[in-house]
Amino acid sequence: MNILIFGPNGSGKGTQGSLVKQKYNLAHIESGAIFREHIGGGTELGKKAKEYIDRGDLVPDEITIPMVLETLKSKGANGWLLDGFPRNMVQAEKLWDALQAENMKLDYVIEILLPREVAKNRIMGRRLCVNDNNHPNNIFIDAIKPEGDKCRVCGGALSSRADDQDEGAINKRHDIYYNTEDGTLAAAYFYKDLAAKGATKYIELNGEGDINSIKETLLAQLA
Repeated sequence: MNILIFGPNGSGKGTQGSLVKQKYNLAHIESGAIFREHIGGGTELGKKAKEYIDRGDLVPDEITIPMVLETLKSKGANGWLLDGFPRNMVQAEKLWDALQAENMKLDYVIEILLPREVAKNRIMGRRLCVNDNNHPNNIFIDAIKPEGDKCRVCGGALSSRADDQDEGAINKRHDIYYNTEDGTLAAAYFYKDLAAKGATKYIELNGEGDINSIKETLLAQLA
């Protein structure tokens, strides 16, 4: 089973992706890890990407797409879940063409729906436990709202990440994601149109639900 997953920062995309990975034994492949793997491994594509990064330039799709494909093939023998790519409409089209050229099926595309303001509040409300960062604590989500400054799971001290409190940085990331003309949502809608033609299957999830209800809805739609 091969899956693409879309969702804004703050939507719980990583959590749901991890649950799907565990359920179906998929390779959870994140875009950042692809670059680290190729650059750290000294592959030819990694070397080319590093030249652009060292100059402060964006790595062109002609390098990024082959890196993505190579990682999908090498890591996803039992299926994969790709997270964080494509980020825009052009990349969505190029990735689709590349998958078709390699005879790689895209079984599902998942989109987690979440209003922009809710997504921003969730990011700014995240709190990290000193004992385990995976303990869920968020001052804006009732189900996992801590009492005061203590972790709701273990009672450890809580803190917030500086970048989670940077409203300007959050808005910049969301400007890209919520762009329906040529941004990340435009990429998602490209696959939604393909699904309407029967080329793949498209699943929409209400990201305002609790983790378990979203999980149950998702797993019920994955066959």
